[in-house]
Amino acid sequence: MQFDFAFFDWILQLFGILLIVLVLYYAIFIFREYERGVVFTLGRFTRVSGPGFVLLIPFVQQVVRTDLRMYVEDVPTQDVISRDNVSVKVNAVIYFRIVDPQRAIINVADFRAAVSQLAQTTLRSVLGKHELDEMLAERDKLNADIQEILDRQTDAWGIKVANVEIKHVDIDESMVRAIAKQAEAERIRRARVINAEGEQQAATKLVEAGKMLAAQPNAMQLRYFNALNDIATDKTHTVIFPLPIDLLPIRTRGPGDGSGE
Repeated sequence: MQFDFAFFDWILQLFGILLIVLVLYYAIFIFREYERGVVFTLGRFTRVSGPGFVLLIPFVQQVVRTDLRMYVEDVPTQDVISRDNVSVKVNAVIYFRIVDPQRAIINVADFRAAVSQLAQTTLRSVLGKHELDEMLAERDKLNADIQEILDRQTDAWGIKVANVEIKHVDIDESMVRAIAKQAEAERIRRARVINAEGEQQAATKLVEAGKMLAAQPNAMQLRYFNALNDIATDKTHTVIFPLPIDLLPIRTRGPGDGSGE
């Protein structure tokens, strides 16, 4: 029985080709513009590579891909007790991205889950320090406060929190009716205050007008003629003739006869 050296040679060539393909598969990496590779040599951090063509030593060096694009994470609805003891349900959305791939891979096992959990606890903590009116009216300020706290705490993970947006603040139906009554009472109070301020301003102007008329008797005469003109143009059967009080004789009772001027 003769050994077929040609077949054995063909097997060796095939094995060599497979080995070359396998080596190239583990040695050559292509990273897109928004990707980076964290390279480890025998388990130790070596460098951050990319974008473009990256050549590694097979089975000695490993690489972990990271995406530098913006991540959008939805924060689940959280039950929050405000400072004025009102129970509300709040959810939000957070925008963040990786700025340091080394720290994002080495310092935290799952940075997306870590950021999500941190956002939930921070949302409850920050909103619990504010009253309900502030949650509804000062949402931009609350967004900025939450974003600042998250950005400061995620810096150790190589994460940059770009923005936080509170989406919904859901209130119980009974609390909605109470808020409506409060708003109605507030509008009534403002209307009364505005009416009182108007009366005060009108009284002030009347006092000033009286002083001016008292200082200029001719002005009072002009007002008298103007009143007569207004009455003449009015289509009515009633005629009002204004008579100055200082033109009427004033009678006073004497101590003796009971009458006098």
